[in-house]
Amino acid sequence: MNINYKAFPVGPLQCNCTVVGNTETGKGYIIDPGGDPEMIMQTVNEMNLSIEAIYHTHAHFDHFLASAEIKEKTGAPIFLNEADRFLWDSLEMQCNYFNIDFKPTPPPDFNIEDQQDLEHCSGVCLLTPGHTPGSVSFHFDSAKLLVAGDTLFQGSVGRTDLPGGDFKMLKDSIQNKIYSLDEATNVITGHGPETTIRREMESNLFIRHDS
Repeated sequence: MNINYKAFPVGPLQCNCTVVGNTETGKGYIIDPGGDPEMIMQTVNEMNLSIEAIYHTHAHFDHFLASAEIKEKTGAPIFLNEADRFLWDSLEMQCNYFNIDFKPTPPPDFNIEDQQDLEHCSGVCLLTPGHTPGSVSFHFDSAKLLVAGDTLFQGSVGRTDLPGGDFKMLKDSIQNKIYSLDEATNVITGHGPETTIRREMESNLFIRHDS
């Protein structure tokens, strides 16, 4: 299976949105449409993809501000882990806190289950709670790619002092799920530059693989 992807910052907090697709079937997914729907759709069109689903690593506002518009433009269903539904439902409050214009977003269509297949791109959903209770990472083994959201950053990890955050759970998610993947796997973080699992295992001072 030939998998292609593009990741790029969108929205007011420059969340990394990822478009991943199967070049053989032309079917793919959008992960974390946090803003700039025109840019996202331009990328989808350039990759010549039919979007089958809209996935979210978690439900902080900067990761789903454009979800309603993307759903309208693609007809694709919205997926979110149910443990983050309380955050999704607080979108207006989140936007008001950051003085960002609020636009209503429909509720998620489906729950994300641990080990759920992303069949069109030979991927799998990994529940990686800690940053939020329902944080999810998306692993595409054939592409050596992990979309980690705000769970893991280059040289850092997601904050756990927001509602629902839990550092012990975050550490467990990173050490036992993310660090168990192929060390050559590229990691698209929620914000900022990409990294690799090997780099973080060797140099991330917040959570080491052997601590």
